[in-house]
Amino acid sequence: MSDRYLGFANSNLGRRLVDALGLPRPAPLERWQAGRLRPVEGPLILGGGPLANKVEAFAARLTDAPYSFAGDGLQSPAWVAGLGPKPKAVVFDASHLCDSDQLRQLREFFQPLLRSLASSAHVVILGRAPEQIEDPQAIVAQRALEGFSRSLAKELRNGATAQLLYVSHEAQDQLEGALRFFLSPKSAFISGQVLRLEACDAQVQDWTRPLAGRRALVTGAARGIGASIAETLARDGAEVILLDVPPAKKDLDALAERLGGRALALDICASDASTQLLKALPDGIDIVVHNAGITRDKTLANMTPEYWDAVMAVNLKAPQVLTQALYEANALGEDARIVLLASVSGIAGNRGQSNYAASKAGLVGFAQAWAPKLAERGGSINAVAPGFIETHMTASMPMGLREAGRRLSSLGQGGRPQDVAEAVAWLSQPGTGAVNGQVLRICGQALMGA
Repeated sequence: MSDRYLGFANSNLGRRLVDALGLPRPAPLERWQAGRLRPVEGPLILGGGPLANKVEAFAARLTDAPYSFAGDGLQSPAWVAGLGPKPKAVVFDASHLCDSDQLRQLREFFQPLLRSLASSAHVVILGRAPEQIEDPQAIVAQRALEGFSRSLAKELRNGATAQLLYVSHEAQDQLEGALRFFLSPKSAFISGQVLRLEACDAQVQDWTRPLAGRRALVTGAARGIGASIAETLARDGAEVILLDVPPAKKDLDALAERLGGRALALDICASDASTQLLKALPDGIDIVVHNAGITRDKTLANMTPEYWDAVMAVNLKAPQVLTQALYEANALGEDARIVLLASVSGIAGNRGQSNYAASKAGLVGFAQAWAPKLAERGGSINAVAPGFIETHMTASMPMGLREAGRRLSSLGQGGRPQDVAEAVAWLSQPGTGAVNGQVLRICGQALMGA
């Protein structure tokens, strides 16, 4: 469903009117398009500590216009505040900040940049995870980065985003993959997030088709977000197996034919679902995306047992049962990637969705519980938590709730299925085994649960 306010607010007449009335004017977001050659199309500013030098070594693969600003030992041309070109992407290494006084470097670096950023710019701050540091003062300084980065994300304008990546010493060779995602339009609807990168031996061999040679299973794939995930995985080179309930077989078959994939009509809640799935995957699977989910909304006082049980069965129990079966049968390939579709409702809760929120929070726990087990085999499991995404389901919401869902975020609009799909595709890459047992919100930094 189109966002009419977004379109009107950015028209010639609408811009003057909403500015005169003091109304918010969300900026149209730049998203990844076919044929794009580089993650960053415009100037990339590097600054800060030693990790900036690591990024500079591969910066030419990210952009054709790298610049340095307030960094030691950087070889890129210096960016001059007020005179240089508008930055499209910024990386600041704050991993060297080791006491409270040094935090002033955050203000000194970012203040001159803020009014110069191009539209839909992407900012990434690099740090060291506080729990991996022994010096108490350094722990304080690195933990402070979370409050700063989230506040910065809320102050950015014109569709810009900001993230914080805590990078372990063993994960520095996975920086390129993370920055290719977070500095590009693929992360258009992600902002104010904090992720940790750990050691991972696997590497992407071809950035144009990072999933080449990998087999991917997507549940709930016939339409909506699931279909978009399947399309994006196929675009990135994966062989896709699309699963949905038998009544959706017509749509499922049509999508599978278009993507050159394979359709699998299966009720994931059936008593023999695991047996049928293993039979359909004789060669195993490399990527599993548990996207299938339902809602049965009622306030808890009016919640029927049928509503509660149906949501738990589809959203929470089935992913556990199927994953366990694949794991025990050794059907998960080397460096397997599992992605769970959670929700911001599972983080913040939502009135009338106690069953849905519990199921989605349970998926977060599932990712955390299984992360060490999968890591032993080189695998990873993570959850993505979408916020307000423009789908057929949100289009049927009452207008007031729909508008609130769109506007109550730092980006002031809803996301698209593509935004979820891009995050899933990134978490499915070989190198993103560096991210394990974590939750990535795709919500435009929604205020709910912030």
